[in-house]
This record gives sequence, structure tokens and C-alpha cells, in this order.
Amino acid sequence: MLQISEDSTLKFLQEYLSSKGWLKKSEKITHVSKAGEGNMNVVIRVTSNLRSIIVKQSRPFVQKYQHILAPIERIEVEHTFYKAVKNSHINSHIPRIIGFDADTHILAMEDLGDCDDMSFIYHQRSITDNQFHTLITIIHQIHGAKVPNNFPENIKMRELNHQHIFILPFMSDNGFSLDDIQPGLQKLSLEYKENEQLKQIINSIGDKYLSKGDTLLHGDYYPGSWMSTDQELYIIDPEFGFVGFKEFDLGVMAAHLIIATHDISYIEKIEISYPAYIEKVLLKKVAGIEIMRRLIGLAQLPISRTLEEKGELLTMAKNLILS
Repeated sequence: MLQISEDSTLKFLQEYLSSKGWLKKSEKITHVSKAGEGNMNVVIRVTSNLRSIIVKQSRPFVQKYQHILAPIERIEVEHTFYKAVKNSHINSHIPRIIGFDADTHILAMEDLGDCDDMSFIYHQRSITDNQFHTLITIIHQIHGAKVPNNFPENIKMRELNHQHIFILPFMSDNGFSLDDIQPGLQKLSLEYKENEQLKQIINSIGDKYLSKGDTLLHGDYYPGSWMSTDQELYIIDPEFGFVGFKEFDLGVMAAHLIIATHDISYIEKIEISYPAYIEKVLLKKVAGIEIMRRLIGLAQLPISRTLEEKGELLTMAKNLILS
């Protein structure tokens, strides 16, 4: 299969992108570089004499952890998602699609320019009111999109995610030593990994996650998928998108705002700000599960917190799940 990478020659990329009609008539590629720290896919920035574009390719494994298999069709989900949500309200918050090659699993998009993902909120421990309300507006627009009949079920990606959200973090012996992340974290986690009442609720939410719903979801609505500049905020990487329940996206959002700020009132802020009915108990349970899995699971975040702070967050999470 044709593969792209940051080491691909200019001649190879010039010929490939030209053959797809994705380059303008007088456009010549001048530089290729890695575009950010993508986890799932190969993502490169192709710079020409006229502009720069992002070229993304999925492989049958997770790019950052290549021993973890992942469905190669995820790039089709991303492409279909972007087409489904396009409207006058959201177009300025998603990248413009230049082209999609289903045979090679390659998606070409406009380069959003000099922007960073919003993982910085974990370090600054805050988010502005304007950023918060923009994120709410965007996700409401996504949830209100008409789901196309051909939207993929994305069940293989959901099954992969299900393992990392609802199963592996709560196994006493999952082959992952939390003390390698932070000494004492393994012992701290045992209270939750051995709590059968907690795990029963988590399993029930996991079953709901795998079932079909009625709302188009981003599927991974957290700071790593939020890109910001001084003036704009963008949403990227909807490869986990599926038709489910809106409280999943909103619960994940709440969880990461709580992890960043240690402010549990973001549950109420989301409920008040989201312009449609939310099942608050479900929102709280999803948020609690996401907080826990990010602290004691394999998908660790770029955060610096003391063991005491993580203990406080885990207690918050347990209370949210059991509420």
C-alpha cells in the first residue's frame, strides 16, 4: 500500500498529490515536515510555494503505540464526519477538506496554521469563559447535525476505545504499572479497581457506549482535539465519531475541565450552557469514568499533579459515578 511519511520525497508527494488533483496548477512542494504529535495516524505538513496542507493517513495500528492494532477505516469515519457537520455555523471551526483517497486511507485538509491543541489548560489550570462557551456551541452544532444514512457504525474503533475507557483501567492486573507514572499511584488505584459496585456501574455505561444512539458524536471531545489561536478555536480528529448519546461527548468534556481546574462545578456549567436537555446523572457518570481512566488507565495525560491532588480527583470521580 502507498504510504506517506515526513521522510517522503518531494517528488513522490508532488506526483501523488497532483495525480489526485489536490494541488493547484502552478503549485510546487518545497518542504515536508511532521505535523504535531498525533497518536493515532501519520500526519504530515506539506508546504508549497502557495500554501501548506495537512496530509493524514491511517494504518492498521496506532501510530504512537504500534503494538496496538486499530481499524484502518477510521480515516473514512473522519472524512464522513466532516462532511456531515458542515454548515454555516461550524465551518469556521473545522478544517476544510481538500480531498480523500479511500484506497490509500489518506485525507488531505487545509492547514489551520500556527495553533496548538488545548492541552495547555492542564498546566494553566483554567479555561476562559469564551473558550468554554465556544466549545459548547460547537458540540451542540455537531449533535444537531443530520446523521447521513451511510455514516459508519465505527464499531471496531468503539470496541478499542471501550477497552481503554471501561475495562483495562479497572483491572487489578492489566500489565501496566502505575508506579512507573508516579510512585504510589498503583496503591491509590486499588480502592477503585477493587470496588465491585463502581465497576458494575462502569460496565453498564460501557454497554450503552457500544449500543446505537440517535446523536452524531465527535467521540473524543477533549483538549487534544481542541485547537486554538488568539482568535479562533477548531475541532479536529473525529475518528472516534459515532451515533450515540450526547452525554458521552459532554461527560468527556466535563471530565477534562475538572481534571484541569479541580472545579466540579463544570458539570452544572455544562448542563446550564448546553442549549438542549441533558440527562445529568448520565453526564456525571461519564465524567467520573473519564476522570478515573485518565488517572489510573493506560491513556495518561500530559499533566503534573501531586498524588494528593490525584486522590482528590479520584474521590470526585467516584462520587460522580455513584451519584
